[in-house]
Amino acid sequence: MSNISIRDFWIYRNLIFGFLLSLSFVLVALLSYVWTPFDVTQIDIANKLKTPNQIYWLGTDHFGRDILSMIMVGARTSIAVALVAVGIGIIIGTPLGLLSASKKGGWLDELIMRGNDLVFAFPSLVIAILITAVFGAGALNAIIAIGIFNIPVFARITRGAALTIWEREFILAAKVAGKSTTRISYEHILPNVMNLLIVQGTIQFSLGILAEAGLSYVGLGAQPPMPSWGRMLADAQTMVSFAPHLAIIPGTAIILTVLGLNLMGDGLRDIFDPKLRNSRS
Repeated sequence: MSNISIRDFWIYRNLIFGFLLSLSFVLVALLSYVWTPFDVTQIDIANKLKTPNQIYWLGTDHFGRDILSMIMVGARTSIAVALVAVGIGIIIGTPLGLLSASKKGGWLDELIMRGNDLVFAFPSLVIAILITAVFGAGALNAIIAIGIFNIPVFARITRGAALTIWEREFILAAKVAGKSTTRISYEHILPNVMNLLIVQGTIQFSLGILAEAGLSYVGLGAQPPMPSWGRMLADAQTMVSFAPHLAIIPGTAIILTVLGLNLMGDGLRDIFDPKLRNSRS
């Protein structure tokens, strides 16, 4: 029995490690709503640039703010922005992909896919910066900017998977039974592509955190006094030589969060794809 458990653990190691790593940051973000060691808006110049110690576990920044508290609140900001942006991509992109697949070869299919190609033709981060620069910096506009580029990703993934399913026998039987293409798409196609959407969702989630950090780094994400990991990196860039912990700590938080999500996505792909699971076992 123990051999089976160890074997299963080894097969699903990416999912387990990724889930635990991601869960730790989610719990930290949730905890920040009810408790942080210090007030992130409180400035204490007398204790600025402190290295990690018994009072300030991760040290303080150039304003004397507790870095641990800022990391906790920053996790809330990054996760919320990425989560809503991915939600926008799934809610809008998935129906577009299903619609495109159901109208394969038609003008509506061409319109949707050429629209996707148009969005993909531009560098995502550059356009996100342009959108936030035009409509104003802030977390809401960052969500919209990142969400726009998630839409064609999920539309393309959904369409590609749906096209193969439309040729299956049970779909042909549903057509003979008189079901409409819309009903077939949501009753039969969508459940069969959900595994791909879940895997892609974790990948886009990690990319959303990177995008939010990038926007905050250039001052177009969450605005002060709300802490953000990207903003913390931007503030630290001129002080790395004498206070490296200011950059190392938020940089490590970004790396670990993205790593956890990528590992979890890899593990989910192993579960949903029997060929990959068997090859790794």
